[in-house]
Amino acid sequence: MSLRVHNYLTRMKEDFVPVHEGFVGMYVCGPTVYGHAHIGHAKAYIAFDILRRYLEYLGYRVRYVQNITDVGHLTDDADAGEDKVAAQARSERLEPMEIVEYYTRSYFEDMDALNVLRPDISPRASGHVPEQIELAEILIDKGFAYESNGSVFFSVKDWPSYGKLSGRKIEDLEEGARLDVNPEKRDPRDFAVWRAATPGHIMRWNSSWGEGFPGWHAECSVMSKKYLGLPFDIHGGGLENIFPHNESEIAQSEAAYDVEFARYWVLNNMVTVDGIKMGKSLGNYTTIKDALSRHSPMTIRFFILNSHYRSPTDFTEAALEAASKGYERLVGAVNLTRQKLVGADRGEPPDEAFLAVIQQHRVRFLAAMDDDFNTPQALAVLFDFNKDVNSLLNEGQPVSGGTLKAIDDLYRELGNDILGIIPDQLETSGSAGLEDELIQLIADLRAEARVRKDWTTADAIRNRLVEIGVLMEDRPEGTTWRLKR
Repeated sequence: MSLRVHNYLTRMKEDFVPVHEGFVGMYVCGPTVYGHAHIGHAKAYIAFDILRRYLEYLGYRVRYVQNITDVGHLTDDADAGEDKVAAQARSERLEPMEIVEYYTRSYFEDMDALNVLRPDISPRASGHVPEQIELAEILIDKGFAYESNGSVFFSVKDWPSYGKLSGRKIEDLEEGARLDVNPEKRDPRDFAVWRAATPGHIMRWNSSWGEGFPGWHAECSVMSKKYLGLPFDIHGGGLENIFPHNESEIAQSEAAYDVEFARYWVLNNMVTVDGIKMGKSLGNYTTIKDALSRHSPMTIRFFILNSHYRSPTDFTEAALEAASKGYERLVGAVNLTRQKLVGADRGEPPDEAFLAVIQQHRVRFLAAMDDDFNTPQALAVLFDFNKDVNSLLNEGQPVSGGTLKAIDDLYRELGNDILGIIPDQLETSGSAGLEDELIQLIADLRAEARVRKDWTTADAIRNRLVEIGVLMEDRPEGTTWRLKR
């Protein structure tokens, strides 16, 4: 089965065929860095981390570009209000670039904690102002934009295909339905490519129309073109930004450059709280840092992957608690496998029958991922694999080191390389080397005492281990151990 991707441009699942064989160019709208990232950001960037990981697993060379919006994104997400960074700078009595630096570092700290791989390129909007001015100039020269009181607006009525991504027809965009009527515009549906700076506006650049700053939509058009060329393969972002942001990107790019913009539009759905979109403007958000103070990074990642990227994810503490328990069940079998691998002869021949079981699960897992990156179904396959692993390890028969290694290899391949939720060194797997072997030896002696129903000895071993910081956990699938945090 080949990879099939839901393309919002066609509203269909399509076979994925890149523009250039073996290479994938992917651009994802990045964060506006005026505050700490929240769980909604976690869903978005974990989703595109999965896309990037799976494409690389399939053998593609991926160039992943994710911008940093540090200027031009206005407070009402449209064409009015203040620049969000400038507004936050005034609130905190700092320079705008101090705000940008602080919250950019905060964002990447959160992404690193969640095991989100860094983009190949993280361009900033403020570093590409000349290209955005050039875009406005091209659009004016071609008759698709006009200058008004120092601002430049794209003329929507002059681009008949406007609305092809969102499905909104130009004639249905009623005057004043989304935006307050702006007397600077010829048509209220027009959007800003360049904004004139008002008195006191700190972030401003010189242009042929006077001092100003770029429109929010312009940054993504010029940076994706600069680093990926046109057309590029995948444009990612949040479904809530399909209009006006993504729609305007397409219009101004294709009008300016006379070529298709992006082939596949892959958009993630939102995180909700009681059915309402989580967001800073609504005040119903939980920052990633706050969530990390109560839950492990892998619990949060596991929680996100349990819903499909195109489905909404409702956030509650109860849901995270359930995810924590689910994740512990998932890694229980991984821990048991790795602990039995300590001191085992990995060169022993693996059991051929169980190798066939491993391959069956790999095929099912990859089929789920090929179906528009279906991570909930992929996780279900891993849990099915856990059942077979637990049965094998607890049936009382010796398991060869080669079989244990093959099991661990599959966990690393599917759970780490693709899903990023089973790290090479689990938080619960203890330390490395001789200490692991000694603890496992003691755990095995305790297990033998339990088989003899020598509960006094088993309890004594358990209590002594607790005193020195080792916790034994007796589960239906077997006993595992971990060091106290």
